[in-house]
Amino acid sequence: MNKSSSLYLSLAPTKMVSLSNQTRFSFHPNNLFLSENRRLGISGVNFPRKINVKITCFAAERPRQEKQKKKSQSQSTSDAEAGVDPVGFLTRLGIADRIFAQFLRERHKALKDLKDEILKRHFDFRDLASGFELLGMHRHMEHRVDFMDWGPGARYGAIIGDFNGWSPTENSAREGLFGHDDFGYWFIILEDKLREGEEPDELYFQQYNYVDDYDKGDSGVSAEEIFQKANDEYWEPGEDRFIKNRFEVPAKLYEQMFGPNSPQTLEELGDIPDAETRYKQWKEEHKNDPPRNLPPCDIIDKGQGKPYDIFNVVTSPEWTKKFYEKKPPIPYWLETRKGRKAWLKKYIPAVPHGSKYRLYFNTPDGPLERVPAWATYVQPEDEGKQAYAIHWEPSPEAAYKWKNSKPKVPKSLRIYECHVGISGSEAKISTFEEFTKKVLPHVKRAGYNAIQLIGIPEHKDYFTVGYRVTNFFAASSRYGTPDDFKRLVDEAHGLGLLVFLDIVHSYAAADQMVGLSLFDGSNDCYFHYGKRGHHKHWGTRMFKYGDLDVLHFLISNLNWWITEYQVDGLQFHSLASMIYTHNGFASFNNDLDDYCNQYVDRDALMYLILANEILHVLHPNIITIAEDATYYPGLCEPVSQGGLGFDYYVNLSASEMWVSLLDSVPDNEWSMSKIVSTLVANKEYADKMVSYAENHNQSISGGRSFAEILFGGVDNGSPGGKELLDRGVSLHKMIRLITFTSGGRAYLNFMGNEFGHPERVEFPTQSNNFSFSLANRRWDLLESGVHHHLFSFDKELMDLDKSKGILSRGLPSIHHVNDANMVISFSRGPFLFIFNFHPSNSYEKYDVGVEEAGEYTMILNSDEVKYGGQGLVTEDQYLQRSISKRIDGQRNCLEVFLPSRTAQVYKLTRILRI
Repeated sequence: MNKSSSLYLSLAPTKMVSLSNQTRFSFHPNNLFLSENRRLGISGVNFPRKINVKITCFAAERPRQEKQKKKSQSQSTSDAEAGVDPVGFLTRLGIADRIFAQFLRERHKALKDLKDEILKRHFDFRDLASGFELLGMHRHMEHRVDFMDWGPGARYGAIIGDFNGWSPTENSAREGLFGHDDFGYWFIILEDKLREGEEPDELYFQQYNYVDDYDKGDSGVSAEEIFQKANDEYWEPGEDRFIKNRFEVPAKLYEQMFGPNSPQTLEELGDIPDAETRYKQWKEEHKNDPPRNLPPCDIIDKGQGKPYDIFNVVTSPEWTKKFYEKKPPIPYWLETRKGRKAWLKKYIPAVPHGSKYRLYFNTPDGPLERVPAWATYVQPEDEGKQAYAIHWEPSPEAAYKWKNSKPKVPKSLRIYECHVGISGSEAKISTFEEFTKKVLPHVKRAGYNAIQLIGIPEHKDYFTVGYRVTNFFAASSRYGTPDDFKRLVDEAHGLGLLVFLDIVHSYAAADQMVGLSLFDGSNDCYFHYGKRGHHKHWGTRMFKYGDLDVLHFLISNLNWWITEYQVDGLQFHSLASMIYTHNGFASFNNDLDDYCNQYVDRDALMYLILANEILHVLHPNIITIAEDATYYPGLCEPVSQGGLGFDYYVNLSASEMWVSLLDSVPDNEWSMSKIVSTLVANKEYADKMVSYAENHNQSISGGRSFAEILFGGVDNGSPGGKELLDRGVSLHKMIRLITFTSGGRAYLNFMGNEFGHPERVEFPTQSNNFSFSLANRRWDLLESGVHHHLFSFDKELMDLDKSKGILSRGLPSIHHVNDANMVISFSRGPFLFIFNFHPSNSYEKYDVGVEEAGEYTMILNSDEVKYGGQGLVTEDQYLQRSISKRIDGQRNCLEVFLPSRTAQVYKLTRILRI
């Protein structure tokens, strides 16, 4: 059939779609409702609240609709452009760089073109980010399971599993559009099997409630009884006339035109009267009919002799109100759905819960078996067995039900970074359940308000810490089931903790049997071809961010974790690997040319912009964090001003500085100026900075934790042991305090470092004979000794923000940096922070400038005995009165006692008016 010349009856809005596009309204029995379609605009969001449904002729309507669509897109684009400046943040910061500004303008134009291309394939950007609703394996309401995946390089697709004896022919994609579309998406239907002795459903489109309202529909009422009920209850007297006698009008017309008494020639046919005459004749013939058989309206000719007729339809207000209040009889259709019991009684599930399956492709190079890219539960290779996906469809009684609502986003973030597998004390892989019971209460007690989980998406090799992801939509099965992870997130929310995930979209595992590499037999399915498709140092695969289907996959993956698992934020790992074709392994000259030259992947930047735009519209409270060692310009600037749209960025330089000082610089040679400049390096974005002294990199990535460097292996009873221990404990506290209080509105700590975990993390590998002895946390150290003191101090740090709002009080005002004395002092609101890093010099009366005259009370002293200190500051020295003496550009000063390697925090408790 020639589609261009055929007439189609379609529900407006009309749209021809491929399998890869999901429409929001169709004749599909799973899509009976008109939901509120929220169309995500080009650079903003437009939420129409009502959709008009009408029957239209596709061939006649298409030109008019295309014209209206172009007009609407042009108007929305011009509206969106108001307030958009591709180089806005450069102008605000006073940066004049013609080449970089031109790069931003070209990127902005390319992004607009990309969005236009996306809207040709997808209904809107919500559709782009919701691929998981269609792709993967889903139970259909018509007693079947639908499967869809993308493999453009394959010639044949099938699902193999333990439910069909791993047969590559039993459940395969059909030929043509309904099995394989032009974009390479494969669609496979797996029908439930009718049990022996059961009759097929009387309705062809019989639906079942599997999860929602699963207990409804098992009343035993037949479909004919429900339809009769609809006719009796819904239709007014006379309204059901043509429902019951649907051929009455066509039969009469046929009889008039072609019956025995019909005109046989054109002369006998005569002139056909116009519509008004025919209407008046009909009205005269039916003037004596009962009112219920007549339409409650009249037609008045307003043509006034013109060659065309203009009619007005006049109705009574009562009838009009009644017409608009009458809802469609959808509830009766829903009542025909049967319940879960009826389904299980009649059918054997095509893919039972817990079934193992893989995707079978026939390619030009031969057959392949792959774990589906959109699988949500995967068992990677274990003990030599081939990987497989697991169909997760628990019964409604067993499925996890959310109990707690999400906490409100706080003004400041105190993030506790965790790895579930190493969170236990035993030499084994810990589980979601164990983490929920043991670690979450500790995080709450320690005073943090968010957790950040690394290594959650499925990865084949445990020793990679989860950074070589193989299955992007699956939570790692080595920790538990999808419901176990939901319970972890839910319990965290119940404790008032936000949950962030470390997301790795900068590269993927190069594994073929489990991951996406050579997924459909071709080398450029998800990734770049040739050298560009491989990380230069790590051997991982690099995504092809300019491909619409890859964008569909990645942005849907971000939305999946937020929608399915209710996570509150995402940290984008190692952006330098994706932004540059050299993967960040190049020297930078602090010139903006480094950020717009031939080594910059513009497609990757546009993906990050698009991801931030879509996520912040779909989930207004979502938090996105950028981890970029190159600090790409505009990371946390609004997209409308030329930025990438992140909420926070990670200050990676601080931890590198501390490691360098501890490892290779003598204590008396530490530069206070370097410490300050590193901690507050980017003043323009300091408020959006995530600060940390040490994260998992120091403990996991081949390094040592600060505690291991400072006092690891120190024997307190050995000669010089106490001095080394005192030094280590003092510096451990001071480093954390100054990093915590001098940064922005977010602080991060890796699990165990708050109490000075004495051992590094070492995952089981061949080099250590696959030992788990260092792949755990020593929680027993919290009970006493130096580790208990360090934990108590860290808890006080968190309380500084929890009860006094230190991090949300604006940026610190640093007014005293003395390299000779090794003293740093700064204020933040009414709080004053003083640090003496000198390894041996104590100062009896050290002058520190303050702006306000008054009384200052010490609220935290790192040298207190309960924090493992010497207790050299007496109680009478906790209250200080200012002196009218100009110091450090301040109008007043304090004279304080500063023991060596100690830090003090004062609060202005009383203002003196002079």
